[in-house]
Amino acid sequence: MVGKLGRGRQCGEDAAFANAVSTLYANIGFMGVDDPLCTVVVTSTVPEEGKSTIALALARAMAASGKRTLLLECDLRRRSLARMAGVRPDIGWGAVAVGDAALRRAVSPAGGENLFMLDAEPDLPSPADLLDSARFRALFDTLARTFDYVVVDTPPVGAFVDAAVVASQADATVLVVREGYVRGEGVARACAQLEQAGANVVGVAMNFCSSSPSPEGR
Repeated sequence: MVGKLGRGRQCGEDAAFANAVSTLYANIGFMGVDDPLCTVVVTSTVPEEGKSTIALALARAMAASGKRTLLLECDLRRRSLARMAGVRPDIGWGAVAVGDAALRRAVSPAGGENLFMLDAEPDLPSPADLLDSARFRALFDTLARTFDYVVVDTPPVGAFVDAAVVASQADATVLVVREGYVRGEGVARACAQLEQAGANVVGVAMNFCSSSPSPEGR
């Protein structure tokens, strides 16, 4: 699956961008007809490719279709989802994972009837080890049973191993690639790293694509 997303910087402002995200969501649904893809990791090769924007937009599209959808912050080194979604949670999933807080207290409404968010506390130690821990895996399984969809934002694959760790636990992984920003071999390495970890890479979403048609003959 390869999808092209427009230059819209904020979800809902650009019709072409919204349509492209809806198509991305539909494609994920088609791929999971027999075995639903409920937990979806969104990552990128390097920073600044727009993966967090795509994760939020995808979760909003899922929620708008009537599915109870959770945004899960797993980019522990550069948290941004709460700010982007306009959410100010008091409790993160770290407290839930260790048993210090109930899940229902940590999950926050994130706009709309069906969209929720579970943030992470700042400065959690040893992110890769924490994401690979039995406690996080148990929490992740609980989230998958509680919500129709869980959309997970992770760090870029080329920066840290965190994305591969979480992707190995998820049903599907979408790699966001900014047009003209990353070389093809870098994208290929990122896909290979994810697949080697056991991730189900279902496709690439091209971001910041030009909406104007190419000149004739090109």
